[in-house]
Amino acid sequence: MRKLTALAFILLLILPFAGFTSAQCPSEGHTVVLKAPAVSKTADGQLIGVATDFVITVAPGSGHVYVETWPLAEVDMQASARLAAQMAGKVLGVDMSNYDVFIHIKADSPIIGGPSPGGTMTVGIIAALEGWAVNPKVMMTGMINPDGTIGPVGGILEKASAAHDVGAEVFLIPEGQRVQYVQETQRREIGGIVEINTQTKRVDVVQYAKERWGLTVIEIKDIYEAVYYFTGHRIPRPEAPSYTKIDTSFLKEDALKDYENTTGYYEATLEKLKDSDVSYGTYATLMEALNEAKGILNQSKESIDGGMYYTALSKDFQARIIIRHVDWYLDVKGQDDVQRLLKRTETQINVSEKVVEGMDIKGITMLQAVAAAEERVEEAKGLLDEAWKYYYSGDYWNAIGDAAYAYERAKTAEFWAKLGERFANGQEISRETVKTTARDYIDESNLIVTYIESMYGSAGGDLSDNIVQAEQYYEDGKYSAALFTAMEARVQAQVFLDTLGIDNMTVLMDKLKAMKEDAKTAIGLAQSNGVTPILAMAYYEFAESYEKSAEENNSPGDLQTAMIFYQYARETAGLFISGHPSPVEQVSNGSTEVPPIIIPTGTGTPESPSEAGTDNGGSDISGEIWGAIAAIGIGAFLIGALVGKKL
Repeated sequence: MRKLTALAFILLLILPFAGFTSAQCPSEGHTVVLKAPAVSKTADGQLIGVATDFVITVAPGSGHVYVETWPLAEVDMQASARLAAQMAGKVLGVDMSNYDVFIHIKADSPIIGGPSPGGTMTVGIIAALEGWAVNPKVMMTGMINPDGTIGPVGGILEKASAAHDVGAEVFLIPEGQRVQYVQETQRREIGGIVEINTQTKRVDVVQYAKERWGLTVIEIKDIYEAVYYFTGHRIPRPEAPSYTKIDTSFLKEDALKDYENTTGYYEATLEKLKDSDVSYGTYATLMEALNEAKGILNQSKESIDGGMYYTALSKDFQARIIIRHVDWYLDVKGQDDVQRLLKRTETQINVSEKVVEGMDIKGITMLQAVAAAEERVEEAKGLLDEAWKYYYSGDYWNAIGDAAYAYERAKTAEFWAKLGERFANGQEISRETVKTTARDYIDESNLIVTYIESMYGSAGGDLSDNIVQAEQYYEDGKYSAALFTAMEARVQAQVFLDTLGIDNMTVLMDKLKAMKEDAKTAIGLAQSNGVTPILAMAYYEFAESYEKSAEENNSPGDLQTAMIFYQYARETAGLFISGHPSPVEQVSNGSTEVPPIIIPTGTGTPESPSEAGTDNGGSDISGEIWGAIAAIGIGAFLIGALVGKKL
């Protein structure tokens, strides 16, 4: 008996170190084994590629996702695994609450985990659900987005090297990331003086990998292409309507009325300033501010004439903040007047909050609008808090400015709530739906932000501050504010990764066009589900206005804003739409034999994805890039603060 006990104890000790790829989680279901590249950081801070083993088992269960890593990853991959399971079910039309997913991950060294294996895990779960074999000579990197697209990741070159080291012949990367930028440091000693030069160089990963390792690198757009390369099976993509209508004519009357009211407010405040007894210096400052507001109002009129009604409303909103700042400042004679204005703002925020909270939400369209309204209430509260800080420090100018902004922001919350009420349709929806979605967005966004900070430090901006704020909103029960704040962090992080090291406007415009098309498709799919995605259409139009400005002025800042709002449009179009497509039809036979290596022929169709050698507009990039990768965080594409103020 004592021998049996000792033997059992020894087995318990050695089981965690048993052959990893032989792991089988339940006796039922299917198991798929894949390799995926990851990035590890050396003791001196250098990034190197390492191969990881993924053993994915899907079996009948109750909707749980279990993840085990060895050694422990620097970033928890649980959120990425959960999203992978959700997307696998969505793609196949399978209810994942009837299955459990077991994912075992093993690497030879500690890895930076995060979202980069999301695409690989999704492929593995789909293959396990269908009983399909995967080709062990194919590897990929890329996060999985909620719409099925493969999102950008870092460390492409290091991961390509890892793929080659373990015998991969085809390496799949996110579309648009074939051109990478690396820092090359040269050290030489001249007469006892050490000279160190660092240059940023452009590398075409497709050409480099083929020449150096014979590795075929292919850019892919979405999970449908990834599954095809791994398994040889084609899953039909969901198709948007052939004609997708994106216009904001539903806001026309609102825009016309708002422009008239804001113009009247401007004229009244202008006369008030002229009749005031302020000093010359104050008069000049306030007149300059009103001139700026007038210029923005002129832009609003142009937007109305062009049928861009949401943009007009946003311009009015921007102008009104400035006008109210001037108007209120003229009323201030002392400290008590400033305090009175801040309390007036607080009253307005409370009124707006009661309007929003008192609504019964009916239908997805109304839910999206009310969620946007709740987020704006919380933003107004934050602005008022800043105003009080300025007040107590004696900075009355900025205290009034933030109070004016908070007041106008609270009014827009009422606007969105009442707009949603116009589209009320169907059964009442519980706010628990928002809570669940918010939790998912926070977890996924935190994963991406932590991943960026692990690889690039603070180059991506203060994205983690957004995550902290989102968590605080969630803890306070402000789930809509948490959702939108996390979404902003997620979108800004993705734009950062997608534009990393690129300062060529032609290449950036190509990326912008792709984002625009993705947003349009997402809106079309929402419409095909019977939803009018008013928020997404508004953001789409707002992005168009900045796209036009970027083209006319060759402005990286406007282009950045356009990218972000196209991504907002794409994300918000699918919010709360949980319906699954019809189950896929087996396009090819159900053989579990290892599929052959598939090399594209250049037709560019979903059945035969884009040719590996296609250059996405990167061939004309100058080799002299304007700085090292870290400088990106403070250049024209600093992600973290939006140029435009949306309504």
